[in-house]
Amino acid sequence: MSSKKEKIQSTIKSTDTEENIDIYWTRPIGYMWAKFFERLGVHPNTVTIISMFLGAGAGICFFFDSYRIAGLDGLYINILGVLLLAWANFYDSADGQLARMTGKKTKLGRILDGAAGDVWYIFIYLSLVFRMWRYWEPDMQIFGYTIDYVIWCIIVFAYVAFDGFLCHPGQCRISDYYRNIHLLFLKGKNQSEADTYEVQKQIYDNLSWKKDFIEKFFQFFYKNWCKGQANDTPQLQRLLNNLRAKYGEDIPQEFRDRFHTLSFPVLKWTNALTFNWRAIFLYISCLLDLPWLVIAVEIVVFSAIRLHMIHYHEGFCKKLADELE
Repeated sequence: MSSKKEKIQSTIKSTDTEENIDIYWTRPIGYMWAKFFERLGVHPNTVTIISMFLGAGAGICFFFDSYRIAGLDGLYINILGVLLLAWANFYDSADGQLARMTGKKTKLGRILDGAAGDVWYIFIYLSLVFRMWRYWEPDMQIFGYTIDYVIWCIIVFAYVAFDGFLCHPGQCRISDYYRNIHLLFLKGKNQSEADTYEVQKQIYDNLSWKKDFIEKFFQFFYKNWCKGQANDTPQLQRLLNNLRAKYGEDIPQEFRDRFHTLSFPVLKWTNALTFNWRAIFLYISCLLDLPWLVIAVEIVVFSAIRLHMIHYHEGFCKKLADELE
């Protein structure tokens, strides 16, 4: 009879691509929720949608100032936000585990799973914007210049929007892609979710706005997500094209092992860009009433990690592609 640890491991993609926080905390709790939903006959996509509402609720809680300004009431609301976002993350883990346990894996589920985090952070970033707007004072100065309220609102919105529209999506996009490419070489196409823009665009074109409105709506964003992944990794795309031309889908195990060895060091950096560390900085920033801090970390630190990953990964992909040619 399988142990509980073995059962949990059977519901995750690979220990290679799992972070320690997930292995020892998120996945075990997510597994218990998955078993609960399995008994109730709940579909994994329903769990994903519930996680969207929980994450949105967490974002609203982070609108409120914490103890330094609002006293204990503000601190309690922020702690509630922490708990709601952690709960949403458990459900985000449970939906994938439930899908693998029940065999109810769907393309819409994959797209919804990615969209869930976007929904959370739309509410979180908007809350941070409104929260920082309230910090304006009539005599506020930046670099010796007095800033009026309208200018302050523009500065704050641009600061958060730069992270929310450019930095954060690019970091998540490349982290997700490198994990799935690693799984592609480690376990094969059936165990990876490394999708191509061309295929996803064809799926999008074949869907009807009238009959498949929800799926087509999410597919629109997902195909662009895949296009961004390809645009970020020209040498990887060159390598994949060369492999398909030379071997088709039957890539030699020796080459798979070599790619796995070269790709493995990247995973520790993809883990740094996952939800866990992003959430930890968010919690610290909100609880200490420093909402600007998490945005600064994402713009500076996480962007530097993203550039380092791409530089390293593209470097060894270029070398392998040159050898194939």
